[in-house]
Formats: sequence, C-alpha cells, structure tokens
Amino acid sequence: MLRTATYSRLFFLSCFFGMTALLSACVNDLESIRKVTFKADDPDEKTSELFMTYTDSGYARIRVYAKLAESFTLPQPVIKFKDGVRVEFYNEDGKLSSILTALYGEINETDGKMLVRDSVQLFNPIKDQRMETEVLYWNQKDSTIFTDKMVMIRTPKSLLFGTGVRTRQDFSSYTFLKPRGKIDIEENK
Repeated sequence: MLRTATYSRLFFLSCFFGMTALLSACVNDLESIRKVTFKADDPDEKTSELFMTYTDSGYARIRVYAKLAESFTLPQPVIKFKDGVRVEFYNEDGKLSSILTALYGEINETDGKMLVRDSVQLFNPIKDQRMETEVLYWNQKDSTIFTDKMVMIRTPKSLLFGTGVRTRQDFSSYTFLKPRGKIDIEENK
C-alpha cells in the first residue's frame, strides 16, 4: 500500500512538472512573431471583394467596388486598389449618374482625394458620353474630377480630344484645359 502511494505521488509530481514545463515553453512573444512575419511595406488591412456604399438621406450617393483593397496607415492613411476599382456616383434622387473605372486606384484619407490610373474611364449613362485617359483625380470634398493628361471624350455625335479636363463627378458637363480637336460622327441613316 505504501508502495502504491509512493508511485501515485511520483506520478502526480511527474505530471505536474511536465505540464509546467510544457506550458512555460509555449510563450508567444508578439515582438518575436512580428520580427519573423512583418514587412514594412505590408498593408495594415486587406479586404477581398470590397463593396462600400456611402449614403445620404437614405439614398446611395457613392458605391465603391474593388477585388482587393489594402489599407495603410503610415506614412499617411491610404487605401490602395491594385486589382481594379469601380466607383458609381448617384444623384440626389438615388439614380446612377456616372461610373468611374480604372485598373488601379488610391484614396488618400487625409485630404479626401482619389487617384485612379491605367485604362481610366468615366461614363455618364444618361448622356451616353465617355471620357478616357490614363490618370484622373477625384476630390471628394468638392465633387470634382480632373486631370492634366491627354483626354478623349466620346459623345453620341462627336469625338473630342485635349489635354486636361475638369468636370463634376456626375460628368454632366466638362471643360477642356487645352482642347486639341473635334471629330463629328455621322450616323448611318
């Protein structure tokens, strides 16, 4: 009986020290993990299949779609859309007024400006007019869109060329900074 008690005590002590050793060995030091997995240029957040809606008075005003959104906080808060972006603008009645698409986009959250580049198009479905360029800027604060690059605007009746353009985000009217030419399109009757 004494022998069984001694074995039981030895077994209990072995298990206790064994568990203590195991538990104390499994310490996750966050700084050590960060050194192994952290890269300075990694985003703070990644979102796949992003769909954001900005509303006002119950109506959608802006919708943003992106396959991949990466958020960075340093050196300044920026959201990058590397696999394309689509921004839909809606009027006061909640009807679609224009669509901005590009292969790359970047929103600077500090100044409220968005840069889009590479195969940029701004389309107004109401007027059936389309702007094409390589770089556009959208200022969220005053709802303007502008570029200083070459621009082509297609309307149902003409093709307009120039360098630089300013427009509202609904693309209802526009002003060329340096108009270069116009081609009238005749419809086949």
